[in-house]
Amino acid sequence: MTDHAPHHHHDDILKRLRRAEGHLRDVIAMRDEGRPCVLLAQQLHAVERAISEAKRVLIRDHIDHCLDSAVAGDGQDHLAEFKEITRYL
Repeated sequence: MTDHAPHHHHDDILKRLRRAEGHLRDVIAMRDEGRPCVLLAQQLHAVERAISEAKRVLIRDHIDHCLDSAVAGDGQDHLAEFKEITRYL
């Protein structure tokens, strides 16, 4: 991989991952407290959504970055990276 410049949305991604981390801690505490399965399922759903959204933002941001770099003339390496990251869509 070639690119290690900061992307536009990394702060947003980190915020989403921290939200998922908080939800996951809540699930563990709720389970330890013997809370109802429906509430656990709701929290797990929130974890999934936060992680999924973080992944979506990361991939879109990276694709935009790769395309911008490819257009600017550094195309071959970024094109390979672009193809590789699309596997995670």
